[in-house]
Amino acid sequence: MKIHVLEREQWIPATRERVFAFFADAANLETLTPPWLGFRILTPLPIAMRDDARIEYRIRLAGVPLRWRTRIVRWDPPLGFVDVQESGPYALWEHTHRFEPCGDGVRMTDVVRYALPLGPLGGVAHALAVRAALAAIFDYRFARIRTLFPAAAHELAA
Repeated sequence: MKIHVLEREQWIPATRERVFAFFADAANLETLTPPWLGFRILTPLPIAMRDDARIEYRIRLAGVPLRWRTRIVRWDPPLGFVDVQESGPYALWEHTHRFEPCGDGVRMTDVVRYALPLGPLGGVAHALAVRAALAAIFDYRFARIRTLFPAAAHELAA
């Protein structure tokens, strides 16, 4: 099984507590997920985020509806958390979220370790579509975070 890694960093002009609180609210996942995925949380809200919390979702990949369940395996407010896929489209999905103070804001780091099922066919799917699709999803997320946490006027002028 070939494991791939996607890593993204983003500076957010807010306190670590405010940023962590935003990401700790599972309802905000829909806000950060591109509409083309048809993402919906199926677990009743609000979800008490903690170690061993489970969240069930519905997504659409290439128009095909899929269910996805993740579990929080590490909950460490306000430093970060890790969620892993228990069932869903990947053979492996481990998403680490880190929040570190950086100047007048927070450096948010996402590290996703993932693998596709189906052996060599999964490798072809990764090369042809999955790598680009994940990049597009995280590009969308980056843009949404910039909109939700706008920089102060003096920072924009710099």
